[in-house]
Amino acid sequence: MGWIFAVLVALVALLLTKPGWRWFYIAGATASRDLTALWAYIKLLRYTKRHERLNYTVADVFERNVRAHPDKVAVVSETQRWTFRQVNEHANKVANVLQAQGYKKGDVVALLLENRAEYVATWLGLSKIGVITPLINTNLRGPSLLHSITVAHCTALIYGEDFLEAVTEVAKDLPANLTLFQFNNENNNSQTEKNIPQAKNLNALLSTASYEKPNKSNVNHHDKLVYIYTSGTTGLPKAAVISHSRYLFIAAGIHYTMGFQEEDIFYTPLPLYHTAGGIMCMGQSVLFGSTVSIRKKFSASNYFADCAKYNATIGQYIGEMARYILATKPSEYDQKHRVRLVFGNGLRPQIWPQFVQRFNIAKVGEFYGATEGNANIMNHDNTVGAIGFVSRILPKIYPISIIRADPDTGEPIRDSNGLCQLCAPNEPGVFIGKIVKGNPSREFLGYVDEKASAKKIVKDVFKHGDMAFLSGDLLVADEKGYLYFKDRTGDTFRWKGENVSTSEVEAQVSNVAGYKDTVVYGVTIPHTEGRAGMAAIYDPERELDLDVFAASLAKVLPAYARPQIIRLLTKVDLTGTFKLRKVDLQKEGYDPNAIKDSLYYQTSKGRYELLTPQVYDQVQRNEIRF
Repeated sequence: MGWIFAVLVALVALLLTKPGWRWFYIAGATASRDLTALWAYIKLLRYTKRHERLNYTVADVFERNVRAHPDKVAVVSETQRWTFRQVNEHANKVANVLQAQGYKKGDVVALLLENRAEYVATWLGLSKIGVITPLINTNLRGPSLLHSITVAHCTALIYGEDFLEAVTEVAKDLPANLTLFQFNNENNNSQTEKNIPQAKNLNALLSTASYEKPNKSNVNHHDKLVYIYTSGTTGLPKAAVISHSRYLFIAAGIHYTMGFQEEDIFYTPLPLYHTAGGIMCMGQSVLFGSTVSIRKKFSASNYFADCAKYNATIGQYIGEMARYILATKPSEYDQKHRVRLVFGNGLRPQIWPQFVQRFNIAKVGEFYGATEGNANIMNHDNTVGAIGFVSRILPKIYPISIIRADPDTGEPIRDSNGLCQLCAPNEPGVFIGKIVKGNPSREFLGYVDEKASAKKIVKDVFKHGDMAFLSGDLLVADEKGYLYFKDRTGDTFRWKGENVSTSEVEAQVSNVAGYKDTVVYGVTIPHTEGRAGMAAIYDPERELDLDVFAASLAKVLPAYARPQIIRLLTKVDLTGTFKLRKVDLQKEGYDPNAIKDSLYYQTSKGRYELLTPQVYDQVQRNEIRF
């Protein structure tokens, strides 16, 4: 038996020297997390493979739910309460109307409509005849709206009467072959003065349409379903392609990972043109037969009141919503609700504990992923601040990585062989997802614009010839594999020899300023290296006491990270998904001759004083130094 003992000793020695004793500690600490996720991932793969084998479309899965419980409520709002049967009948009518108008598989018909039951039924109906539906951001106007319609090569646009003015504004510049369909609220099918002369009245057409299932159009599992637009925080929106298979993967992925149940009632005030509200949340109704309650427009003060009203068990948030809700006055509904879980992305770690404590939330499901990307991750075990994890035990099960990259450009830093390099624990880098064609979880469908798609692909990653989706986001993984968002590439700036993350500074500045909207970015100051921090804070009523603000900020941020210049905004520009736009603010800089808002600069004593044209000139001449 001596040789067996020797082999065992050698094996233990090998394990202790190769992965090291620390590996055993990490394996023990993360095994439950990893195995729970692995089991969810197995169920997800079984689900997607089965539907691929059956060649099921999203509409096929929805119709299965209609047959199972036709009279169950699918969508509920302030003014509507639609059953699965009602949603399906409206979808069939839309399909039959458009099919009669000559639209067929592969055609593109855009949708511009507020949050309502008909929204879901419209794109669902169009999908039954193979028509692709670009879901237009309802906040867009003028050139951005026109761009979103034309970049997707639309041949028709269905718009709600609430957007009549917006469509009228761009109507003369729309392609000549594009047909307009106006949908009137409350099913008004009469021709009124409120319409564009060339627009067809969709309500009138629907009123005589059959609610029977349309003729089959040979729609397949991997066909394009909808286009979802990026938020446009750094330029014009780009149309990301969502296929039937990808819709199933996204909605089912969060369903299994977060342990959603069919009897759960979901609440989302998010726009249905966005991935979070339109797929992750509404997908629970479309694919899994749950009830989803919606709201036309987000209201922070009514969030938990709505949850109580609809008996919601799961709530959704995104971006800065949680901060807005936390900033509201205490209410009887703070804990008078049935919500057991909230899920979304963008709950900052600086307010996470306060949020769950005040509103008595048992679990937070934070996710991360780009609409167009294949690198999607989730935090399912309540770890504060984490947006997901990569397994330290089985790292290759789900092929995502953090690679070394230039924080300004996002360009990978390669080794002598021309390949990318993995980041060490606690080393920030760019998040990537390996591309595997034909695999809905690993494929990159990109944008309608092929040139824009090419910019998101990095080649020769870990071996020559392989490819990955380049997220453009800087993440960091700790020793246990938990992932934390740092910043967008290009948003991190260097000041006083230190790298500064705008997202981290934004969170602290916002907290100190009473949860006000805050944008942080780097600006160039003559005769200095790097970029100085500048914070634009929404404070139209001038409630901010800058002396108290400066003193409080000094307690939570090191000197190099404190904003050198403050701009008090009288208005704020948000995307439809509650992201703050900073591109224009950064371009405007801090010249008081060109900016109407009040500007302040930090003196050598740490106080903020008014930045006048005279002070600005002194800064330019290096008479005032930072």
